[in-house]
Amino acid sequence: MINDFIKNLSPQQQIGLLFVIVFGLLALATVITVMRTFRVTQLDKDLPLTDDMVQSHPYQALLKTSWLIVIIFWLSWSMGDRVATVLFAFLSFFALREFMTLSPTKRGDHRSLLLAFFVVLPVQYGLVMTEFFNLFTVFIPVYVFLAIPVVSALSNDPERFLERNAKMQWGIMVCIFGLSHVPAILLLDFPVRSENSFDGKNMFLLFHLVFVVQLCMIVQHLSWRWLKERGRAKAVAPNVSASFSWLPWSIGVVTASFVGGLLSSITPFQYPAQALALSFVACVAGSFGHFVMKALKRDRGVTHWAGGTRSVTGAEGLLDRIDALCFAAPVFFHTVHWYFDL
Repeated sequence: MINDFIKNLSPQQQIGLLFVIVFGLLALATVITVMRTFRVTQLDKDLPLTDDMVQSHPYQALLKTSWLIVIIFWLSWSMGDRVATVLFAFLSFFALREFMTLSPTKRGDHRSLLLAFFVVLPVQYGLVMTEFFNLFTVFIPVYVFLAIPVVSALSNDPERFLERNAKMQWGIMVCIFGLSHVPAILLLDFPVRSENSFDGKNMFLLFHLVFVVQLCMIVQHLSWRWLKERGRAKAVAPNVSASFSWLPWSIGVVTASFVGGLLSSITPFQYPAQALALSFVACVAGSFGHFVMKALKRDRGVTHWAGGTRSVTGAEGLLDRIDALCFAAPVFFHTVHWYFDL
């Protein structure tokens, strides 16, 4: 009966129902977290602070991230694809600002910074908005990567030239190129099949991507904590991340991929195995991307991208919240694009 009811809804009504469910779950999780925090505040303040009293902190940060992402996606859906593209352009702007704030620059880099923020970013999202995907996929990796060092060389400052330009290119690649693939997913035109029409349901595919990547990160973190208590979580690269271990990583990727396969009905894929494979690709790209961004933070000597200030999200840092998505989105987009020959 429930399946028949959902099938009789229009694509817009189905997506609206999805957001109602997600907002309801987030509201329930928020109430539980607030009640748990309230219980902690009732404890005797003279008692020493234990791990049990502070272990809700990562969950509060995760909850803030989830609310941020869901609200952005809800606004994107309710206001249309073009507004969604503009919203993600602003996210790219703030993410790049966080990245470059912690990357020392010189006066000779000012022209390159202006080019990145006020030329590259709007052009890249303009290509998304006009669905000019052939140029969209090569504009930054080819043209911008050649233009940035040229502009930097014209400033007549060769000191640490390679390092400075590499930082600039990394910031553009992650914060602009990677994140711009998220709204691009909303603009993909899937072939119409009578048995499995996906017209007007691209938000489901985007939800699928974000859900499996977030689930992978959550399960990986929880698995690491559980295994650490039993002395079985050996860090692969402790100087980069004390929490990255192969077994928790495998548990997170496999679990999220399996759940992604179960959600094949909300994707354009006809079989669960196809959705599982795409979920696996997204989880691997997102989790390794998050690991790489940790290495960059260690290089800068910080624990989060906002540094010592509050970010635009009110959390630790915007880039900390979306770094896995920045790596997963382009891999997922191009895999889907190739698979359907769009």
